[in-house]
Amino acid sequence: MKKLNGLKRVLTLALALVFVLSVAFVPKTSYAYDGAADVRAVSSISNDLTGKTIILHTNDVHGAVDKYAKVTALKDELKSRGAEVVLADAGDFSQGTPYVSTSKGAFAVALMNTAGYDVATLGNHEFDYGYPQLKSNLALANFKTICADVLDGNCNPILDPNYVFTTNTGLKIGFFGMETPETQTKVNPALIKGINFLSKTDLYTCAQSQVDTLKSQGCDLVICLAHLGVDEESAPDGHRSTDLYANTTGIDMIIDGHSHTVMTEGSAGEPVTSTGTKLEYIGAIVIDNATKTIEDHYLVSTEGIVDNPATAQIAQAVIDRIDAEYDVVFAQSEVALNGSKDPGVRTEETNLGDLICDAIKWSVTKENGSITVPADHIVAITNGGGIRASISEGGVTKKDLNTVLPFGNTVSVVYVTGDELLEALEASTYCAPDALGGFPQVSGIKFTVNTAVPFAQGPAYPDSTYYSPAAIGRVSIESINGKPFSTKDTYAVVTNNFVAAGGDTYYVFGNSTNQFDTGIVMDEAVIDYVQTELGGKITADKYGKPAGNITIK
Repeated sequence: MKKLNGLKRVLTLALALVFVLSVAFVPKTSYAYDGAADVRAVSSISNDLTGKTIILHTNDVHGAVDKYAKVTALKDELKSRGAEVVLADAGDFSQGTPYVSTSKGAFAVALMNTAGYDVATLGNHEFDYGYPQLKSNLALANFKTICADVLDGNCNPILDPNYVFTTNTGLKIGFFGMETPETQTKVNPALIKGINFLSKTDLYTCAQSQVDTLKSQGCDLVICLAHLGVDEESAPDGHRSTDLYANTTGIDMIIDGHSHTVMTEGSAGEPVTSTGTKLEYIGAIVIDNATKTIEDHYLVSTEGIVDNPATAQIAQAVIDRIDAEYDVVFAQSEVALNGSKDPGVRTEETNLGDLICDAIKWSVTKENGSITVPADHIVAITNGGGIRASISEGGVTKKDLNTVLPFGNTVSVVYVTGDELLEALEASTYCAPDALGGFPQVSGIKFTVNTAVPFAQGPAYPDSTYYSPAAIGRVSIESINGKPFSTKDTYAVVTNNFVAAGGDTYYVFGNSTNQFDTGIVMDEAVIDYVQTELGGKITADKYGKPAGNITIK
């Protein structure tokens, strides 16, 4: 709360500044995209936008707070050309970097207020810190947040399902929000108890009801703010934005998020648009006020947009605040923690690997009800290649941890059988004692790698340079949390989202259909563990040497 109050003081000071500054733009000459996209430079947009309403839209900002100054600048520039501008977001603004995650999303809301957002919907990562925290964050919002398909225990939407924006010329734009049902499996279930996410045909029924309601209220256009995405993995359940469009009538445009796709239409020409992630692009939907129709839509690259000074000042205040906090010593270590490559985290168990795995395991299990298997069936694994530095004896700063774990990976949970766990360990130690980025650092597992036994190479994993084991010959698991190991039991593996998605040698994890992402950033999990569980002291008794989880023969 002290952090938030400090930010409010910065906001108050900055917003008290009165300024009138021109905004310059440099056209972008090239661009890249992964879908069907119409990307334009600001210089190619008409200088006379009189009689137009433009919906500017963003999605999956994921903590790129410095780019909000470009959103403000583009909004101001189009208004100066005569357009009325509505600013909308399609979710996932609360998580992604320490600049938003350290405040559990509150700083993101403050920056969106500064940028002048009018309406937003929820992404799955808005639930990463729990529903009570989400409500607290949205209480700070000056923009309207809508969501139709997330229900409370009484089957009522947790937020207003829709919003009618009436322009100065009388144009009525109806917005409704749709959240991905995948939130149920991508967020710690202990943090979303009592909340229901509509799925499959219920999703379409809900959306059609919103369209009909907005049409009955005299809306000229209906816009769906959808955090659904177009990933093929969502196709079997029909949860993509393109599926929603195919099963409803009356939606004029879907502003999409979730899959981080850069597109201005779906694969079959559907009116679905999305800006990718981290504000690389800003979307624009141009409406003619006279005909009350959408006459154009495209994306604008943020690369050539000069920052709005006021928003940039406030974003920089947030950045400086977090950077300063990360330079502060938060713990004392009695020992040096080994994050070297070879010999080190890519070849053998290290005390730093033990600390990280203990921490991420604790970060999930501290919440009652997070895991559906018994405590003695919960383990942790992280890839050695994700550990990028050592930590010296003495004072430890948050910046030290951020240097060790620089990728912003989040803590995930994957449920696998004992057979699958064995496969993952066999594949990830295939070249031991030679170094490998996938080499597992672990907690709760005691296993042996016999390097005298050749790796039995099976077929290549799909879209991978690594191979599945044709047989388990090098790895044997002695115990799981001190109990006998069973190939038929189900185990919960706490890991990082890269490994959970099948990164490195962990294809078998990515193939699991039962997993979720907690949204907890790994370095923050370690900091929390050291401060809360270890009392700020990394002692020689506990981490002076490796715990003996891994034996290399």
